[in-house]
Amino acid sequence: MAAYLVGQVLAIHPAYEAGFAGFRPSGLRGTARTEWAASEVRIEASANLGLRNVPVLPGGFAWHLIYPWPQRPPGLIDEAFKELARRWRPLLDYARDRGCVLGFELHPGSDVHDGATFEMFLDHTDDHPAACINYDPSHFLLQQLDYCAFIELYGERISGFHVKDAEFRPSGRVGVYGGYQPWNKRAGRVRSLGDGQVDFKRIFTLLTEARFDGWAVLEWECCVKSPEQGAREGAPFIRQHLIESTTVAFDDFAKSGGDAEANRVMLGLA
Repeated sequence: MAAYLVGQVLAIHPAYEAGFAGFRPSGLRGTARTEWAASEVRIEASANLGLRNVPVLPGGFAWHLIYPWPQRPPGLIDEAFKELARRWRPLLDYARDRGCVLGFELHPGSDVHDGATFEMFLDHTDDHPAACINYDPSHFLLQQLDYCAFIELYGERISGFHVKDAEFRPSGRVGVYGGYQPWNKRAGRVRSLGDGQVDFKRIFTLLTEARFDGWAVLEWECCVKSPEQGAREGAPFIRQHLIESTTVAFDDFAKSGGDAEANRVMLGLA
C-alpha cells in the first residue's frame, strides 16, 4: 500500500512544515509527527494482502542545499543522510521481517533523488536488502539523468514501476530549474503516455532483462491532456509495451550439441 505523503512527512525540513501541513494531523510536530508518520507506513497491511512493494517518498533535510552556494561545510550532507537512515531503518527492518520492501521513489524534493543519493542512502543503511526503488523515468528525464542506464545500474533494486511520460524542451528563457513557472510553461513537463520523450520500448526491454516482475502502474500528471483521455490512451499503451520474455533462443533449431573434442575440431586445434 502506497505511503508517499507520510514518507515525506517522516523526514521533513522545518522550511517545508507549512507546505506539508495538509499531509498530517494538525498540531503534530517534532517527534510526535515523526512517530505518527512511521505508524502510517502500512507495511503490515501490505504484507497481509500479499503485496511485496510498499512505495514511499524518502523525505529529507537537505533539498534546499541542492545547489552548493554558499559552499556546503564538510559533513553537512553526511549528517542529513545519517538522520534519514536513522528514521527509516526501523521500517526497513520491519519490512524485511514481513517479506516486504520499501520502494523509494527517487523524487525532487527528497534527499534521495538520483543514483548517487540512493547509493549514499544504502551506505548509511548498511546496504539494507529492503531498501528498493519505485522507478519513475519522468523524474529522471526532468533532471536530465540517463533513465535507461539507471536500470542497468540498479535493476536488481527496482521493486515498482510508474509508467509516466515527460518532456524536456529548454529555451533561452527556462531550463532545468523552471524559473518558478507553472507546469505548462516549464522546460520540463510531465505528459500523458506517448506524448513525451521517454523511450518506453527501451525501458520495458531493460526491466524485462532485469527480471522485474511487478506491476506497470499508469501515473497521470499531464499539464495539457485531460485525465480521462490520458487513462483511455494510457492503459492500451502499457498493454502494447508489455513483454512476454522468451524461454528459447531464436537459433535453437540449429543447435548441434558437442563436446570438448568437437569444439577443438571446429577451432582447427584437433
